[in-house]
Amino acid sequence: MTLKTSSISRRGLLGAFAATAITAAPTYSNAAGFLRGGGDIRRLKMYSGRTGESIDTIYWIEGQYIGESMTEVNRFFRDWRNGQTHQIDTRTIDIIAATQNLLDNDQPYTLISGYRSPQTNAMLRANSSGVARNSLHLQGKASDLRMQGRSVQQMARAAASCSAGGVGRYSGSNFVHVDCGPVRAWGS
Repeated sequence: MTLKTSSISRRGLLGAFAATAITAAPTYSNAAGFLRGGGDIRRLKMYSGRTGESIDTIYWIEGQYIGESMTEVNRFFRDWRNGQTHQIDTRTIDIIAATQNLLDNDQPYTLISGYRSPQTNAMLRANSSGVARNSLHLQGKASDLRMQGRSVQQMARAAASCSAGGVGRYSGSNFVHVDCGPVRAWGS
């Protein structure tokens, strides 16, 4: 199943096409600053190995989040174990998009975990000491990601360079945790 955005204004489309000609250098200090350098659009390109779904959507144009696209993002980031959805914090989406741009890779991020329902988080906590009781996943503020062709260290460095939230390295499990909470880093 592929989720797509279907309603974009003519002006927005022209802006999107113009933005493809702009290349931003990965030297910005935070996600919002980096995204401002990339044109007047923000795009999210991801794949879920859990559901087999893909999303490739422009979710922000001309200073505005696109409601229909954000609804698709919320559905894509749902708790895949029980289908529960939650509003995903736009700051987390912006960090993911900025990090993806910094990595300069045509591959989509693979979403390992987005929103987690309280039931799923409790089950994971019972089976692992690495799951926080008050995880930001419960609030739609966190994601666990991997990307073909990029190491955990590369993804974590790109996310940390945004100075916009938490970055966890889970090299043993080959993923990076990205959230919009306080700026901090952990793992190896």
